[in-house]
Amino acid sequence: MAKITRKPVPRKAAVPKKKAKPVATEPKAPAKKSLKATRPWTPAEVHEVFSRFRKANPEPKGELEHVNPFTLLVAVVLSAQATDAGVNKATRALFEVADTPQKMLDLGEERLREYIKTIGLYRTKARNVIALSAKLLSEFGGEVPRTRAEIESLPGAGRKTANVVLNMAFGEHTMAVDTHVFRVGNRTGLAPGKTPLEVELGLGKVIPAEFMLHAHHWLILHGRYTCLARKPRCEVCLINDLCRWPEKTV
Repeated sequence: MAKITRKPVPRKAAVPKKKAKPVATEPKAPAKKSLKATRPWTPAEVHEVFSRFRKANPEPKGELEHVNPFTLLVAVVLSAQATDAGVNKATRALFEVADTPQKMLDLGEERLREYIKTIGLYRTKARNVIALSAKLLSEFGGEVPRTRAEIESLPGAGRKTANVVLNMAFGEHTMAVDTHVFRVGNRTGLAPGKTPLEVELGLGKVIPAEFMLHAHHWLILHGRYTCLARKPRCEVCLINDLCRWPEKTV
């Protein structure tokens, strides 16, 4: 039987694979500029800002009414999440009958609530005021202490409360950061920060010592009456030429 031989089938040449086309990606949107990315204030500019504030209002005063360090402390504790005007309306009559820790204790929590019931969170605040009055008598001889740590140890008192009392009652160069100061520090670029403490420390670094006694009052008043939260009054702002806010209207 004849042997059958098969011819080898030629292999097909390998076809080179096409390179995959690069997938088009959307360009990333540029990150929004934060106030920290703006041009920092120079010492000369900071000095100019506070010189203008001083010239316009040489002796700024806090708007919380009080008659002594104790009533100031109570007023600041009551002012949390409340307006100064609302606190003043309630405390005028209160401080006529209870302007010392002992008188406040004698008044008692229930009667105190009646005086301050128009203020938000008045039940909690009444409890704190009675408790801090008791602590002042038992640990501080009935006097408001003169250190931040001691004031912060009192019921209802935090860092902002301590800074206000130290500044207004004892003339310390402290910076109390409320919602107005926080906004002004960030919006102007003077002292950007994510927290009140960051803004406080930032302001403390850039504001010259000659202005520090009144600095927090100037900034509070500026935020309350000019650099408003929703619609800043840039057209009447004393510092609109120096302000770093990119959306200012002048």
